[in-house]
Amino acid sequence: MATTTIKDVAREAGVSVASVSRALNGGGGVTAETGQRIREVASRLHYVPHAAARSLITRRTHTIGALLPDLYGEFFSELIRGIDLAARARGLHLLVSSSHDGAEDAAAALRAMQGRVDGMLILSTRVDEAFLHANLAASVPAVLLNSAVKSKAYSVLNIDNFGGAHAMVQHLLDAGHARVAHIAGPAGNFDAQQREQGYRTAMAAGAPNERPNVIAGDFTEESGFRAGQLLLAQKKRPHAVFAANDMMAVGCMYAFREAGLEVPRDIALAGFDDIPIARYVTPTLSTVRVRIAELGRSALEHLAGLLESPGQSSPSAQTLGCEIVVRESCGTNPSKVSPAHGRRS
Repeated sequence: MATTTIKDVAREAGVSVASVSRALNGGGGVTAETGQRIREVASRLHYVPHAAARSLITRRTHTIGALLPDLYGEFFSELIRGIDLAARARGLHLLVSSSHDGAEDAAAALRAMQGRVDGMLILSTRVDEAFLHANLAASVPAVLLNSAVKSKAYSVLNIDNFGGAHAMVQHLLDAGHARVAHIAGPAGNFDAQQREQGYRTAMAAGAPNERPNVIAGDFTEESGFRAGQLLLAQKKRPHAVFAANDMMAVGCMYAFREAGLEVPRDIALAGFDDIPIARYVTPTLSTVRVRIAELGRSALEHLAGLLESPGQSSPSAQTLGCEIVVRESCGTNPSKVSPAHGRRS
């Protein structure tokens, strides 16, 4: 079957090609009645506008780029789901790439998307203001997620990593777990740094006689498993462990179970993110709830606002709150959900 062209639509509707183009691309110059007739003909003929040609006319690709450090794991799948649902609701397409946490990969991905996207959503530990100036055209609006960048040129959407970590550690201390250890995220990661700071601040205020006990991790289950083994090898076993994300908490839980310890009877455990698996492991995992899909949706909608009203919308900084979700793994009052409010020293 031959592909329907814009000339076919124009001939069938009895109008010029220019009128069809204006009607289907949202431009003026045609009456409401004519525009309706053109759209009906286009639908009946199954006409699909040529994306490249339409981009030349509208100067829009109707595509959003998303640069993430990785595509593996429940956090990123939930984040992409939130972005994609919001994009589809606005008739936008999504182009996703991973930097694999490397500066060269991130730079190559941004350059490859030039001319293909109308705006960018960027979550990468390698991105700072100088990096963006070097690799992203000033004409391309960008929203940065979980970023330390403070610039009037870019919108930033963060989650309250410090407040969430502080509140969870405070909850563990209030439950009588004086020795709380922390499995940290990767060095140089903004989220990990903020969560460790929340842990240290809560420990300094709530357990001043206990030295912070921090084991390095990298946000993977394997690193959580190794950290659990290291914690069990210490002379003074901690009463509780707060992992900087749920995946490490799950790995740590397995290390404890393999060693014959029961959570929370022998040692309490909590994570961060509230990925879907957190409520299905045994025991169910206490955690700091980040509405991950909501984070993606909010980022996409803010970027769409910058694109739709370039003269009216301006870059801004926003922080999304977290909630403490108390389940079985910390041994206190399961099913309790409360806002996380951390206190900075």
